[in-house]
Amino acid sequence: MSAMVVLALTGFSSGCGHGSRSDASSPRSNAQDPGTSAGGSSGDTHRSQPTHSPTPTASPSSETAKPLKDGTAVLISCASLDDPYATVEVRNPNERDAVFTMRMTFKDSNGATMITTTAQVPVPAKDTATDRLAVAGIGTGHLDQIARCEVNPRATADW
Repeated sequence: MSAMVVLALTGFSSGCGHGSRSDASSPRSNAQDPGTSAGGSSGDTHRSQPTHSPTPTASPSSETAKPLKDGTAVLISCASLDDPYATVEVRNPNERDAVFTMRMTFKDSNGATMITTTAQVPVPAKDTATDRLAVAGIGTGHLDQIARCEVNPRATADW
């Protein structure tokens, strides 16, 4: 117990990894290190004591992080025989980078849905990104049946 009092008076702190115990000019620099105590458990007793550090609080960035707003998606070009990809531009209205899910529907000349597909698009903060969606699942023999592409104007913010 006396070793703990001496250590407390010298300002030794196990939480910092340094303290006045290594200061050669300190009048108490010859105090016994609790980790090398030959007397038994005084070193273990010191290490098991709670540290006196301030209570941690949540970081300001986690407290002030606003939920992501959904973005917008705009069709740039529809898929065709020559280019079996639909091109879409996704806009991020947020102050931070985000990933958005957009939804594309390929329709025939009668307005019937041939296939609906989704894609995740990473977009930098307050910026736009262009993505090309492959027409998959209908087979290359049916590409000529695509009459139009419809993109959901709402791109859902994922993360």
